[in-house]
Amino acid sequence: MPDILKSAEHKMTAAIDHAQEEFAAIRTGRAHPAMFNKLLVDYYGSLTPLQQLATFQVPEARVVLISPFDRAAMPGIEKAIRDSDLGVNPANDGNVVRVVMPQLTEERRKEYTKVARTKGEEAKVAVRNIRRHAVDQIARLVKDKEIGEDEGKRAEKELEGVTKKYVDQVDELMKAKEAELLEV
Repeated sequence: MPDILKSAEHKMTAAIDHAQEEFAAIRTGRAHPAMFNKLLVDYYGSLTPLQQLATFQVPEARVVLISPFDRAAMPGIEKAIRDSDLGVNPANDGNVVRVVMPQLTEERRKEYTKVARTKGEEAKVAVRNIRRHAVDQIARLVKDKEIGEDEGKRAEKELEGVTKKYVDQVDELMKAKEAELLEV
């Protein structure tokens, strides 16, 4: 029984971590390297994550400097950024790729808020699916008479508390991201 609860909590923690990564990738008015986490660059014929090809610096609030380890990767990095959904146009000065983030419009901020809510709902669904799977496992143990009904009920109640804790964490993450997005 404790293994089921521990496993469910571990999976819920992983779902929260994934949600945090998803929220970090949503662009706000400020520049940050996490925006480039999902970008893949065509590097000598294979798709390579941008983090493996360069270092990132944020000298100003809306500027990111990307310094590739190999200058031959610059055109690929520029193309990957330009083709992404970030809505930015990178500039290459021969040594670094400079990405200047344009100021977000009110309309764009609202779109990003909707995206954040969608990501939050996906995280909540993931947590609830983990709960449902654990409840099924507990019910199977009760049915097979490996544990008593009272113990099963107690475990389900404990599982509900854990689930509520993680759903509340997702809500907090969503509220923080929305506040960050709507901040001018």
